[in-house]
Amino acid sequence: MSFAIIETGGKQYKVSASKILEIEKLDAQIGDTVKFNKVLLLNDSKNTEIGNPSIEGAVVEAKLLNNVKDRTILVFHKRRRKHSRKKNGHRQRHSKIQILKILAKGGKVVDEAKIIEKKKIVKEDKKNQKKITKK
Repeated sequence: MSFAIIETGGKQYKVSASKILEIEKLDAQIGDTVKFNKVLLLNDSKNTEIGNPSIEGAVVEAKLLNNVKDRTILVFHKRRRKHSRKKNGHRQRHSKIQILKILAKGGKVVDEAKIIEKKKIVKEDKKNQKKITKK
């Protein structure tokens, strides 16, 4: 099993092809391909390459699926006996990405995602005699 370790948003992530993960918000449109050039480690089934601090020429390509917000975190400050209170909420923004390709030096493909198309399911509603299609 091949994987890579990338750095983005001040954090490090272990990624493999087809993996979906949430990272810090990216400034890109939904459906765009994003390239991560800061690859710290590459591992295929035979050998491991460690960067110093990153591997020159190695790239991880991903597709931006969605920009989402995290759940609300309440920030509450109270000073006792002073009748002073302050309540704030915060929702962190994230980007959901799916890893498409892991490329080593020279553009050699280490791992690639397999694209699986969803099949349409057709059900017949016996009461209303209608066909219902789901994706």
